Amino acid sequence: MKSKRFKSVLKWLNRYLTFFLLIGFIISCCTMLFVTLLAESLGVTLTSETIGVAAKLTFGNVLLLTLAVTVIDAVRRKYTVELPVRRITEAAEKLMQGDFSVRISEKKQFASDDTFRKIIRCFNKLAEELGSVETLRTDFIANVSHEMKTPLAVMQNYGKLLQQPDLSGEERMEYAKGVSDGAKRLADMMTNILKLNRLENQQIYPRMEAFDLTEQLCESLLQYESVWEDKGIAVETALAENITVKADAELLSLVWNNLLSNAFKFTPEAGTVSVSLTATERHAVVTVRDTGIGMTPEVGEHMFEKFYQGDTSHSTQGNGLGLALVKRVIDILQGEISVESAVGKGTAFTVRIRR
Repeated sequence: MKSKRFKSVLKWLNRYLTFFLLIGFIISCCTMLFVTLLAESLGVTLTSETIGVAAKLTFGNVLLLTLAVTVIDAVRRKYTVELPVRRITEAAEKLMQGDFSVRISEKKQFASDDTFRKIIRCFNKLAEELGSVETLRTDFIANVSHEMKTPLAVMQNYGKLLQQPDLSGEERMEYAKGVSDGAKRLADMMTNILKLNRLENQQIYPRMEAFDLTEQLCESLLQYESVWEDKGIAVETALAENITVKADAELLSLVWNNLLSNAFKFTPEAGTVSVSLTATERHAVVTVRDTGIGMTPEVGEHMFEKFYQGDTSHSTQGNGLGLALVKRVIDILQGEISVESAVGKGTAFTVRIRR
C-alpha cells in the first residue's frame, strides 16, 4: 500500500516538474522579450535590483501557474481517463472470473472524447457474445447428457436381462437387439454432433461440382423403400429430369436424407409422402411434403435448434440434430429453406439451391 502511494506521489511530482520546466521556459522567454523591448522603446536602463525583483516575481508566477495546471490536469485525468479505465478493468476482471452478465454503463464525461465510449460498447458486445456462447455450451452439454442417458439406461437394462441364465433364444435375441439399437442411436448421435461441430466451425469446405440432382433425389428416396412398404405409405414423385446443380453432393445428401427421414417418421400408416423437383433459371427447387402430424407455430420457431424435438413421442427415433444439420448445410451452400406446416395436416419443406 505504501509502495503504491509512493509511486503515485512520484508520478505527481514528475508531472509537476514537467509543467514547471515547460511553463518556466515559456514565461521566462516571454518576460525577457517583453522587458527588453519595453526598455529599448522607453530608453530605460535596467539595473540588477530591478532584474532581481522581476525574476523573483516571474519565478513565483511560474510556481503558482505550474501548481494550478498540475491540479487541473490531475482532475482532468482522474475523471476522463482513470475512472473509465478503472471501470473497464473491474468489469474485465469480473468477465475473467466467469461473470458474463457484467455490463459497463456509458457515461458522457466533460472534456472527454468518444474513445472510451467506443471501447465500452465493444466490451459490452463482447460480454454479450461470450454470455451467449456460454449459454449455448451449457445447454449443449445438458442436452447431450440428457440424450445419452436414455439409450444408456436401455442398454444397461437389456444387459442385465441378458445375464439371466434361463433365457429363451427368442428373448435373448430381443434383448440383444435392444442393446444394439441403443448403441446405434448413440453412434448416430455422436456422428451428427461431430458433423454439426465441423460445419459450424467451418472445418468442412464444400467441394462444388456439377451433378444430376434428379438422380441424387431418386437414390435418397430409394433408401427408405422398406420404411414406406412396412407402413403402407404412398410415395408420390414429380421430379423434373436432367436438373443439374453445382454444389457439394455429399453435403446435399445429408439434407435429403434428413428431410425424408423426418417425413416417413412423422407420417402415419397409409399416409402420403411426396417429393417434387422443379427448376428456374437460377435455382433448383425441391419440396418434401408429408401428411403427418404437422407442427404448431411454436414448434416451428425452434425446429432448427440443436436437440429440439417438438414431438416427444418420436424421441426414441432421433436426437434432434437432423434439422440443425440441414439448416447449417443450406447456409454453407448459400441456399434457402422454408417450411409450411399445419397440425394434423402435414409439413412441407422447400429447399432452393443455386444452379
